[in-house]
Amino acid sequence: MGPGKADARTARPRKAVAAGSAPGEAARAPSQADLQEQLELRTRELNAALEREAATAEVLRVVSSSTFDLQTVLDDLVASAARLCEADSAIIWRARGEPYHLAAAYGLTPQFRQRLEQLALEPSGRSIVGRTLQAGQALNIPDTLQDPAYSGRSLEDIGVRALLGVPLLRDGTATGVITVGRLSARAFTDREIALVSTFAHEAVIAIENARLLEELRQRSADLSEALEQQTATAEVLRVISSSPGELEPVFNSMLENATRICEANFGIMYLYDDDFWRPVALLSVPPKFAEWLLAEPRRWGPETGLGRLARSKQLVHIADVKAERLYTERADPARVAFVELARARTFVAVPLLKENQLIGALAIFRQQVRPFTDKQIELVKSFATQAVIAIENTRLLSELRARTAELEEKSRQLALASEYKSQFVASMSHELRTPLNAIIGLTDMMVSHAARFGTEKAQEPLTRVHRAGTHLLGLINQVLDLSKIEAGKLELNPQIVQLKPLIDDVIGTARQLAEQNKNRLLVEQQENLGALTVDPMRLRQILLNLLSNACKFTNAGEVKLAARRAGDGARFVEFAVSDTGIGMTAEQQAKLFEEFTQADASTAQRFGGTGLGLAITRKLARMMGGDVTVASEPGKGSVFTVRLPGE
Repeated sequence: MGPGKADARTARPRKAVAAGSAPGEAARAPSQADLQEQLELRTRELNAALEREAATAEVLRVVSSSTFDLQTVLDDLVASAARLCEADSAIIWRARGEPYHLAAAYGLTPQFRQRLEQLALEPSGRSIVGRTLQAGQALNIPDTLQDPAYSGRSLEDIGVRALLGVPLLRDGTATGVITVGRLSARAFTDREIALVSTFAHEAVIAIENARLLEELRQRSADLSEALEQQTATAEVLRVISSSPGELEPVFNSMLENATRICEANFGIMYLYDDDFWRPVALLSVPPKFAEWLLAEPRRWGPETGLGRLARSKQLVHIADVKAERLYTERADPARVAFVELARARTFVAVPLLKENQLIGALAIFRQQVRPFTDKQIELVKSFATQAVIAIENTRLLSELRARTAELEEKSRQLALASEYKSQFVASMSHELRTPLNAIIGLTDMMVSHAARFGTEKAQEPLTRVHRAGTHLLGLINQVLDLSKIEAGKLELNPQIVQLKPLIDDVIGTARQLAEQNKNRLLVEQQENLGALTVDPMRLRQILLNLLSNACKFTNAGEVKLAARRAGDGARFVEFAVSDTGIGMTAEQQAKLFEEFTQADASTAQRFGGTGLGLAITRKLARMMGGDVTVASEPGKGSVFTVRLPGE
């Protein structure tokens, strides 16, 4: 450190020089009174700031806690804005359409408020609202009497001397204006403008919250209404489905749901025929009006609600019965009925239309003047459509029941006729078989003992008679079997039958049939074929029918009967009769087992027969728990397979 220099750590501080003092003159130290005054000023400023913060916090609390009450929030905002800005009044203006109207106010006399409530301020006007909206920012008017926009107007007319306007901005778009006024000419400070701007922002939030809440409420109300209507529609459909052919519960359900959801006092379902209206269902109808309605079907005049509906086939909605000229005429029965007996004021009637033909109407009534909404009318229209469907379903069901009864009666008559036919066939078969058996026996004896009876010269004709009688007896037996099967009177006699002896017996009988057309008859039996529980006579009949057919449709060929056990555990016994005869097409096979049906007309002419053999064969096989199937190819022969249960 150089000489003459004082040590910085030991040098004494110099006194501050007051502004305006002569050089070298020491500044005057502040007095105790000055310090006290500065302290009080700072305290007042701090208290004012705390008050503003507290008021702002209170406003925020009101905004957050009064979500469901927008008016409370706006009223609190204007009161806080006026108080914190040391103003005499504050107003919030909101748009309803294009003009702006007073939404909340503080500090106004009743007369001045009533006057402002009647104003509709345009956003392009010269008022504080219009100018603030055009500026898009705060507008501060220190003295309205000196402002060109208010030139020539009195303080009484303007209401205030100083004005502040702050726009309510949402996403850059103004939705309103908050104005603050003083009775004295004193401009608003930047701090006050910032405070009102904060309140404007909170007002926008509150308004937006209220809008969203209202939309949510409306949406919830719409959903609740739609759900209620869908539930009612489902209930009506349930009643329709659970009460087929019954209209009364359906109509009652429609009226109950329509009057409840549409908030009507009572309802009526009418049917319409030849200009007459007949009530078929009533719900909560005033007793005297109901008695009047049910006394007889009525014609309604052309100017009445139902008369208009009948003429136009369109719904009729009368908002106030007493406003209609017809219902004001005391002598008209419609007036007496609706006004005096029913006390109806508002009603809607919806037509029931079937292919544009009027068949009735659904009407609901209110006893006070309150028109029905479009949604309520749509619900009634949907019920009317369902009523038409229910009426048509009931008509169709009634026709179906009548048709079913008619068919049942015809079926009973056919069954009776079939029974008579079966009895007749059985009786005639018995009467025919007795003389035929005598003829067959006599001719057989005369052929066998021709020398004894001296019939050598007549042996050939007697043989033809014997053959014809035997053939005729076979046909009669087939007809008798068929009639018994159809009548359910053919009884089986199941026994345990050894299959090999039965097959040998059938082959012995069929061998003569094979020789007639020079066919070879072959047999193929599985070893240890064993026994089968079956009606032996009917099994023999089945096999002989199939072998007879094979021999008849085969010439100089081969006919074979094969028998074997088949299936898991040999649960079935199969008998296959094959031939190398004419065979059949798929079309011929499709109708092969029908009664009195052969492959085609040429086959019947060429080979003869009644077409009953195969039909009886399949019926007998099925009665024994089995079946008969066929596989064939034209020109290559056929295979008929009988499958019977082996256990």
